[in-house]
Amino acid sequence: MRQAVHFGAGNIGRGFIGALFSQSNYHVTFVDIAEKIINQLNTDEGYNVITAAEHPETLAVQNVSGLNNLTQEQAVIKAIKEATYITTAIGPNVLPRIAPLIAKGLAERVKASDENVYIIACENQISATDLLKGYIFDALDEETKAHMVNKVFFFNSAVDRIVPIQHDQGSLDVLVESYYEWVVEAPEDIPFVEGMTIVPDLAPFIERKLFTVNTGHAVIAYFGYLKGKETIDQTLRDSDIYEQVQQTLRETGDYLIKRYDLDREEHEAYITKIIERFKNPHLNDSVKRVGRAPIRKLGPQDRLIRPALEAKKAGLSYTYLAKAIAAALLFDPQEDKEAMKLQATIHEYGIEYVLKEMSGLEASNDLTKEIIAQYNALKS
Repeated sequence: MRQAVHFGAGNIGRGFIGALFSQSNYHVTFVDIAEKIINQLNTDEGYNVITAAEHPETLAVQNVSGLNNLTQEQAVIKAIKEATYITTAIGPNVLPRIAPLIAKGLAERVKASDENVYIIACENQISATDLLKGYIFDALDEETKAHMVNKVFFFNSAVDRIVPIQHDQGSLDVLVESYYEWVVEAPEDIPFVEGMTIVPDLAPFIERKLFTVNTGHAVIAYFGYLKGKETIDQTLRDSDIYEQVQQTLRETGDYLIKRYDLDREEHEAYITKIIERFKNPHLNDSVKRVGRAPIRKLGPQDRLIRPALEAKKAGLSYTYLAKAIAAALLFDPQEDKEAMKLQATIHEYGIEYVLKEMSGLEASNDLTKEIIAQYNALKS
C-alpha cells in the first residue's frame, strides 16, 4: 500500500485531504501536535466523514494512523522516507514551523532512495507550496538540494471545502459539505489520487476560488457579526448583507474576468453556486469561526486586500471591497486573540497605521482613503 504523510490532523485534514488519500488506497499518517487526536487515530484506526445535507452520506475512512511531531521526530522522518505524497492543511503561518522537520526527512530520503515524492501544501494561500519549498530549502545544504533534483517535486494547489465547527469534540468523525474541489498544478502522470484535478496553470483556479469563496465567506462573516447574527446561512437571509455579498463578488468577478479572460456568464454562474453553498443550513457554520484571525485575512495577499488592489489597478470598482475591509476592521469577539490584537493596535495607533503595517497600504492610496471613509460610516 502506498503511503501519504499529511501534516495537520484537524477537521480539514481528516475530512478532506486525508479522506481522499484513504479513498485512493493510501495509508495516511497524520502528523500533528494534538496528542489526543493522534492517540485516538492510533486506537481507532479510522473515522467517518459525514456530509451536511438533507440526506447525509457517510464515508468510512480507514488505513490511518498518527504521529506527534514534537515527541516522535524520528518516526515522522521514517514516514517521510516512505511516502509518495507529503501534504499539509495546517494554516500558512505554521508552514515555517514544520519545514525543518520535513527537510530532515527529505535529506534522509534522497540519500537512501531514488523514488519520487510529491509535496503539496493545501492551504488558503496563493503559492503556498512555493512558500513551503522556500522554508524547506532554508534548512538544507546545497549538496542535499542537488540530490533532490528529479526526486522531490513541489506542486501548488487550490482547495475548497467548507468544514464547520464540529460539535462532538470527543469523536474523530467530521461533518463536511458535499461539494469539494482540489486543483493541483502538476504533470498528468503523477500518481492518481481520487478527487484531485490536474491543471497546467493554477493561477485562474486559485484566484477564482480565493476571491469568490474566501472573499464571499469573509464578507458574510464580518457583516453578520456587526448585525449580531450567529451563523452564515442566517446572515444571508438579511437582504442588505446579501446585496453586499453579491456586489463584492461582482467586483472581484470583474477583476477575474478581465485578468484571466473568463467567460462572464460562466463566472456569474460560479458566484451563484458559491452563494448557494453558503446558504446550506445543515452546516450551521458560525460567523465567528469564518471571521476568525482577521489580521491574517487583512494581509496584502489575502482575500480582501489583494482583490481590492487588483481591481483598483485595473481601473475597476472596489467600493464594496473597501466596505468589507472596513467591516473586518470592526470584528472584535473577545475569544479571538487576533481580533483583540487588531482592536488594541487600532486603539493605540489608528486605522492608517494598521492598514500600512498589516495590509501594506500607504495612507496616500485611494483605497486606504475609501476604507477609512467606510470604516467611519460603519462605526457611526
